[in-house]
Amino acid sequence: MKKAENIIVGISIGDLNGIGSEVVLQTFGDSRMLELCTPVIFANVKVMSFIKKALELETPLHGIDHIDQIVLGKVNVLNIWREGVDLNFGKDDPDIGKYAIQSFVAATKALKENQIDVLVTAPINKSNIQSEEFKFPGHTDYLDKELEGNALMLMVQGNLRVGLLTDHIPVNDVAKHLTDKLIVQKIETIKQTLIQDFGINKPKIAVLSLNPHAGDNGVIGKEDDEIVKPVIKKLFEKGTLVFGPFAADGFFGSSQYEKYDAVIATYHDQGLIPFKTLSFGGGVNYTAGLNKIRTSPDHGTAYEIAGKGIADYNSFKEAVYSAIDIYNSRNQYQEMSKNPMKTKEKQL
Repeated sequence: MKKAENIIVGISIGDLNGIGSEVVLQTFGDSRMLELCTPVIFANVKVMSFIKKALELETPLHGIDHIDQIVLGKVNVLNIWREGVDLNFGKDDPDIGKYAIQSFVAATKALKENQIDVLVTAPINKSNIQSEEFKFPGHTDYLDKELEGNALMLMVQGNLRVGLLTDHIPVNDVAKHLTDKLIVQKIETIKQTLIQDFGINKPKIAVLSLNPHAGDNGVIGKEDDEIVKPVIKKLFEKGTLVFGPFAADGFFGSSQYEKYDAVIATYHDQGLIPFKTLSFGGGVNYTAGLNKIRTSPDHGTAYEIAGKGIADYNSFKEAVYSAIDIYNSRNQYQEMSKNPMKTKEKQL
C-alpha cells in the first residue's frame, strides 16, 4: 500500500455499548480532521452505521475489507467481523467485550506491521474484556507485551504531563513494587520521551513521594528515604534533571508542577486525581516508552450517558491531535539524530 501523505490513524472501537463510538464519530464528523489524518476504524461498517443513525450523526463512513483499500480523505471502517452485533447502550456485556478486544488486537497488529502510523484507542471495560485469550488489565499491558520498549502511562494536557511508577495494581501492593530498577527505568523512559516525543532537550522531572510528607524522616514510612531518594540522587549526579521526592498533598494545589516538564506519581490515583481535576476532560493517555505511538482519551466507557448523544468528544479529539504531534516530533528527532551537524546548527 502506498503510504498516505497524511498520517494513517488506526482506531480500536472499544466497548460498543459505551460512548467510544460516539466520540469517534463526532471527532471525524468535522471534515477538517481529514486534512490532518486518514482514520481507519477497526470494527464493522454496518454496526458503525447503525450507531451513527441511532445517534443522528452525519459522519460519512467508507467500508473496506482490507487495509490496503484505505481511501485518503474518508473515514474508513475496516470490517474486522461480519456478523451483526446486539447493542444495548449502557449495558455491561461480556459479548461486547469480545468485539472490543477483537478490534484492539487487530489494530495493534496493523500498528506493528506499519500498516497504520499511530493507534488511538476508544475506552474499554476492563472487566468484560477478560477471557482465556486475553488476560491483561488493559491496553497498556498488552501493548507492552506486543511492542518494543517499556510501556509507561503518561497523562498529557498541554504542558501538564503526569507519569506513573506503578499503574493498575492494588494500593496495598505499591510499596512492594518500588525497586531501584523500576524507578530508574521509569525516570529514564520519561526523560527520553520528553526529548524525542515532545522536543524538550533538557527536561526537568519531579517525583512524588509514596508516603505523606515524604515519610517525615521515617516516621510515616521509610520507602522514600531508603529507596526513592537514593535513586533520584544517583540519576541527578549522572546528569538527569530529576528532583524530589515531593510531598504529594500540596504539590499540585501550589502550582509547583508548573516548574517541571513532567511529574512522576508513585501510584495510579496519586497522579490521576489531580491530573483529571486540572485537565477538565481534555486530557490524553499516552503510552510512552514504546517503539510505536498509542494514545487514548482520559475517560472510560461512561455507560450512564451512552447512546444519548451528549458525550463530550474533546478528549478523544485531543488524543488524535496528540498522536499526530508525537508522531511528527519523533520523526523529526530521529531524522536529526541521524545527522549530528543539523542538530548542532539548530541549537545555534
